[in-house]
Amino acid sequence: MRILWAPWRRHYVETVDAQEGCFLCEAASQPPERWRDHLVLLRGSRSFIILNKYPYNSGHLMIVPLKHTASYEDLDRDTVLEMDSLLRVSLRALREVFKPHGFNIGYNIGRPAGAGLETHIHMHVVPRWNGDTNFMPVVAETKVISEDLLSTYDRLKEVLSRKDLWPC
Repeated sequence: MRILWAPWRRHYVETVDAQEGCFLCEAASQPPERWRDHLVLLRGSRSFIILNKYPYNSGHLMIVPLKHTASYEDLDRDTVLEMDSLLRVSLRALREVFKPHGFNIGYNIGRPAGAGLETHIHMHVVPRWNGDTNFMPVVAETKVISEDLLSTYDRLKEVLSRKDLWPC
């Protein structure tokens, strides 16, 4: 297995639980003239784009709601739509500047899922290139699927067919 060498993450891993306040909320509260100091790239009315201070790859950024919440389900529709718009803008910019071959896009919700910051949800956007280290095996070193696909499908289909889950 290849190893993704990221020694700059050590400081974050060792201090994340000791930090007071939320570094994402602090960054979002800065006036535009201080954005560079806090790595804020763009801010909308409900969310913002910030570079990851401890990136997995060059260009690794995060799209963050202004609302401080650990739960994706607590985000209102307008926030989710704005975050999606910021994702599209981010992908275009990353493609132009870094010319990646692909992307990992996602959320790590809860410590067992790999969240380094559990209290303020954020979307990771990681540019990828052919030949760089595969993201998931680096995190888990193995893949465990504890249920067959058809059982998973049936359980999800039942829940997703409930009308109370849909806003319209």
